[in-house]
This record gives sequence, C-alpha cells and structure tokens, in this order.
Amino acid sequence: MADEDSTKISIETWLKVGLVSSLLLSVVVIAVVSMDKTSAFSAYNNAADNYSEQQLTEMRNVLEDKDYSIANTMSTPMLVNDWNDPHRSMLIIAGPEKPFDAAEASALHDFVTKKGGKVILAASSTNAQLVAAEFGVKFFDAPVYDDQRYYEVENEVGELQNADIGRLWSAASINKNLSEMGDEKLIPCSKTAVSNAQVDNCRMPVLFHSPTAIQVLDEQSDSDRDIKILAAASTSARVIKFPDNIDSPSNPTLGEGMTGLIIRIDYPVSDVLDVKPNNDIGKVDVTGSIVFVSDHQVLANHLWDADIADENGYLQCTSPAYLENGHNCWNTDPEGLSNAQGDTTWFGNSLYFSALIYDMMEFDNTELSTTIIRSPSEHFIVFDESRHVSSALSSPFTEAMGAIVLLTSDIVLKWLIILNLFALLAIAIMVVPEKENWRHVFDLTRFRERPKKLDASQYQLRTREAFLSKVRQFNDLTRDEFMR
Repeated sequence: MADEDSTKISIETWLKVGLVSSLLLSVVVIAVVSMDKTSAFSAYNNAADNYSEQQLTEMRNVLEDKDYSIANTMSTPMLVNDWNDPHRSMLIIAGPEKPFDAAEASALHDFVTKKGGKVILAASSTNAQLVAAEFGVKFFDAPVYDDQRYYEVENEVGELQNADIGRLWSAASINKNLSEMGDEKLIPCSKTAVSNAQVDNCRMPVLFHSPTAIQVLDEQSDSDRDIKILAAASTSARVIKFPDNIDSPSNPTLGEGMTGLIIRIDYPVSDVLDVKPNNDIGKVDVTGSIVFVSDHQVLANHLWDADIADENGYLQCTSPAYLENGHNCWNTDPEGLSNAQGDTTWFGNSLYFSALIYDMMEFDNTELSTTIIRSPSEHFIVFDESRHVSSALSSPFTEAMGAIVLLTSDIVLKWLIILNLFALLAIAIMVVPEKENWRHVFDLTRFRERPKKLDASQYQLRTREAFLSKVRQFNDLTRDEFMR
C-alpha cells in the first residue's frame, strides 16, 4: 500500500520565495513613500503639469545650445572627485530636498579646493548648510524681506497683486565684490558684452522668488581664497524669523552689503594634469570656484526665461507700479543700474547665469590647449538629480543604483558588481538534486525531516547497490577499477 506523506518545502524554494518577497517589499515601500511627491527643480522633467515652471529644463536647453557637454548624476556628490577633468566640470545643485551629510560636504570641498572643480549651489533652506559650513558660509533659516528692493507682479487679467517684499531683485556682478566696485557698478551688461565675455565692469539684474540670507562667517579660514559678494539685499533688509511681527528686534538686519544673495569663492589650484598648448599632457594652474545662491528659484523656468516670466506677470522697471508703490526698481535705486549707461532691461536670469558659468570655467586659461579653451563641448555641466525626490516608479531604481555607485564610479566595475550580484543570487537559489533517502540516522542537517518510505519493489536493488558501494569504498577502488 502506498504511503502518502506530506511533502516538505525545500530550502531552495524558501530562498526563491525570500528573494522575490524582499525585492517586492523594497519596491513597494520606496514607491509608497514617494507616491505623493513630485520631482521639482529637475533639468529632465519635461512634463506639462503644475510643476513645469518649477523645473530647470529651460536652463538645460540654453546651456545645450551653447554647446556645453550636459550630464546628470543620480547617485551622490561624494563621487565628484572621481570625474574625468574635474577642473573643467561644473556641478549644479538646485533646491536640495535632501540634506547633505558630512562626507558629501567634505567631498565637494575637496572637489573645489583640490581638484579645481566648479559648483553652483542654489538653496533657500538649511539643507545646504553642511556644504556651506565647509567654506565658512552660513545659510539662514528664514526668508529675507526688503521693502526697498522687490519687484511687482500682476495677475492674468493685468491687475497688480499685493506687494510681496520677499520677492527681491538685485543688481549682481559676475566676478567683482560689490564693495570694491566704483562707478562701473552703474553700467548694465549688454547682450553683446555677455557674448564677448566682457563682463568684468558691469552688472545685471537678477530676480529672486523667496531668498534667504547667506553670509561669510570667517574670511580668514582659507587665506588664499578670493571671496566676492556678487549680489546683496539693501541695508534695511531683514531676516524674518518671526513673520507675525516684521519689525521685531528678533528679525535682524545684517548690515550694509552683508545680507548676501549670491556669494562666489575662488581658490587657486596648482599641478592639475591637462593638455597644454603644445598638445602635451602636463601640469597647469586652474581655479576652483563655488557660488552660493540664496534662492533655488532663480534657476527655475519661471525666472530663467523672460517670456515665461512675462506670462506670469513679472513687471519690468518701465511699469508705473514701482513709482506708485513708492519703492525702487533696479534702474532707479541709488545702488542699482543707470539708464544713462545702457539698457537696464531684465532679460531673464538666463543672461546673468550664462555669463557667470562661462566666467567660472577655464576659457581664459592660457595654460590649456586652444582646442579646450575654444570649445564649450570640452567643458562639462552636471545637474545633480540626487537631491530631489524621485517619482514612485523611478525611486526603487534610483535608490538601488545609488547604493551600487557608492562602491565605485567606474562604469565597467559598476556593471560587474551588478552582474556578480545576480550571479550570486542565481547560485543561492539554484536547485540542488535531492539526496537519496538513505540518510544516516545521525545526519544533523536533516534531523527534522522524515524520509519517504522506500518502494518495496526497489528494496532488494537498493540494498545491493548500497552494499557494493560500501565494498568499493572499503577497498579504496574507483568505479572503473571496481567494475573490472
């Protein structure tokens, strides 16, 4: 009579179930956490939704049109020092939604000060503070209100909106400290001057949406660095920690020229390897640069492109609203620009930041090959997508790849790691043939399992095979020798 024993689930099956379950659980958890979050300030999100004006797609398009080599990173800024030609590479970090850790901040500091890399970090929150602290800069945790330098906005029907003294304008320089500029600070940079890279002695209007304040805390921490405050709020501007009472003493004014909106710090870096004018590889001197911007919105589509800004009702200085509301525009402020010196029209923030990026790069470095300094394609701009919240569908992939990239930035090694992981998993779940049910009674690995009972018709054959196998092993014979 046949015995009907309940079948046991093998360990290989459990491994398969565990692997599939863990993968599904990881995907579901990451997707659920990211489900209600939409990525903003991304250079690659072209979706026509409510967040389209909060993206950086217009910035990417403009820089691509200028023939820069554009890329992105979705892992971690810790890997910037592994990039090829870091002194010709710029990392743009806009609106970090995730704070940096100490290792990432240190890596960015080394990227600028030791490798000659370039960074633009635009943020209006303390998520950027760890990076700023590496350079002796402080991001305040409150917005700046300035009742002298704010711009007017009208709604879709042409009606003037209520004044918002948190929407600031500033006349910004490219590479000069505001306190060191003379009468040239009145000169507006023309489009021709920007095209010809002649922007040393002029300024441009820049609009901010809701900036915080940034301030250099210790100017002596690096004696050989060059600090420049490129844009600042007015002397009367306040850091509003308590918005219910704007005039409260707890809302400080930081002093003349000290309420920074854009700060640039340059570092001389020596002995960087690159192609020299004689086409030989040699050591050259370069400049590492980092620019802190107090508002990530300055790079967003609605402020980057003048046409989109016009659709949103952002008013130029030609509007009578500035005079009617009793405050200055950038061409009427004593510290602003002069109509007598040129065209003071705001052409979108793209004109200013395009000029700033060009000036930070190594185009004027005569120690480099002319092929390099004449070719924007030899200079790389990398958008950091790792600081943004990803969509529910892409988050699992992004997080997994980010973990792998932490191990290495080499493309070949990266894929070898992925393939090896799959190979190890395949080996772990590989089906091993079941042992025959002649098990020793003291087999501790199987002591909880009961073998299936033998088929009575096979008993004599199995006994014979077992006996002969014991004889062969006792006499230390191979199978071929035993068969003879």
